[in-house]
Amino acid sequence: MNNLIDKARALPMRSPVQTVSIDPVTLDAPFRRQPLDLRITAPVQGERLPIVLLSHGHGPSLYLPSKDGYGPLASFLAGQGFAVIQPTHANSKVGGLGHDQPGAPLFWRMRINEMKHIIYKLDEIEKATPLLDGRLNPDRIAAVGHSMGGQTVGMLLGARLTNPDNTAETDVSVIEPRIKTGVLLAPPGRGGDNLSDFARKNFPELNPDYSHLTTPSLVIVGDEDVNAFMTVRGPEWYRAAYEDGPGVSHLLSLVGGQHGLGGIAGYDAKETGDEDPDRLAVVQRATAAFLHSQLDGDDTGWSRLVDVLRSETDGLATIEAK
Repeated sequence: MNNLIDKARALPMRSPVQTVSIDPVTLDAPFRRQPLDLRITAPVQGERLPIVLLSHGHGPSLYLPSKDGYGPLASFLAGQGFAVIQPTHANSKVGGLGHDQPGAPLFWRMRINEMKHIIYKLDEIEKATPLLDGRLNPDRIAAVGHSMGGQTVGMLLGARLTNPDNTAETDVSVIEPRIKTGVLLAPPGRGGDNLSDFARKNFPELNPDYSHLTTPSLVIVGDEDVNAFMTVRGPEWYRAAYEDGPGVSHLLSLVGGQHGLGGIAGYDAKETGDEDPDRLAVVQRATAAFLHSQLDGDDTGWSRLVDVLRSETDGLATIEAK
């Protein structure tokens, strides 16, 4: 029982199970200068666990944009039956790659390689982690990403980049077919004239083409998410993945939500400008229900959540469907 949750209490969720967080899990990664550190949060019991790869954003905090952040989301999803794997991406402040390296500061290619490397090494991860040995299901993999992590996940689900490095390479596809579904949390919108002058000059990789995103997906945004540093558009900038992506079936908009989406990166965290237990609960429950619907083949929980959002939560969030 969480007494801080009010309106979102009506949203359905599974009874939470006991979980454990395993940290660190370290993979050799020849494509980067240092090993890849992971945190895995998973149910204590259960077999053939569905897997969620959780890609963090490029936020201002020291530790939240790494395997040590996003506890409110990772722990909740684990409690709903998922094995959640969190990498520390190269562009995190603790990741070790400096801004003088090729691909800085966002290292979008490195992020993709890191996420794929985890999938390639699932057997190795199990063997190195006795509590998980033989318990992960490589046929049921989902990905969730916030902000820059949302773009990372979108690309793994099929989205492409247009001229990301100011080169002749104009249509980059890195889709990962082993990822069956995903949730994009406040993902970047369209590039070009939609970007601020600063972003257009310094972040050419913020130019996603979601028209190739065909994997079943959900997008969650805040309707007060304004980022003048990156875009000349308002909150509608973050709708692009839903509007352009043929695989994105629903858009959930948090009323009053900003870029922190109620607090997904950390409890009482300075980078959450809109910390709100109800908003956070919406993101948690909607993410879990959508992923279960796609990985389990049972749409009951997701359909019920959509119905409750539309009828019983009194302006907490809106949901659109194609």
